[in-house]
Amino acid sequence: MARANRSDLRLDAPKGLRPTTLGGRRGARSNDRFGRFTEAIARAMGTPWFLLGLTFFALGWIAWNTLAPVEWRFDSVALGFIALTLVLSLQASYAAPMILLAQNRQDDRDRVQFEQDRQRAERTLADTEYLAREVVALRIAIKDLVSKDFIKSELRTLLETLDQRQNESDDDTDVASTTRGRRSLD
Repeated sequence: MARANRSDLRLDAPKGLRPTTLGGRRGARSNDRFGRFTEAIARAMGTPWFLLGLTFFALGWIAWNTLAPVEWRFDSVALGFIALTLVLSLQASYAAPMILLAQNRQDDRDRVQFEQDRQRAERTLADTEYLAREVVALRIAIKDLVSKDFIKSELRTLLETLDQRQNESDDDTDVASTTRGRRSLD
């Protein structure tokens, strides 16, 4: 049976998606659920409504144990409201670790976000460097290209050369025809 479980283990799956020997991903889901619960408590304790509610709770407690008939009181004014102190201490002793758990989860999220930002910045820098190299290569390639002015000057030179040859050949034909004309006269 242990070998069957090992054959189910996929190494190409991310570590968080692999089944574990203690019941798969069930523990991960319950940890995440508890983490979300602690974050909700910490978020709620950081609001003015929580402080206002806690203030009304304490004032109600004190008023009840001061103004209610003696048979109905459950905390003694003479002893300094020991039960109220116990309840508030219990609330504080649970609130502090929940707030710390929520802060740890937020630190983990911030760490992941920071790593993603760093990777994105590295990719952006690499892309920018690549584009800069390409721009430099294009500038170098453009310097090697023939400009429009250069082509015009070369064409002008070629036309002048052709005109000179044409004129020379015209002159040669004229000289040849005049020479033939002179021979015929002789």
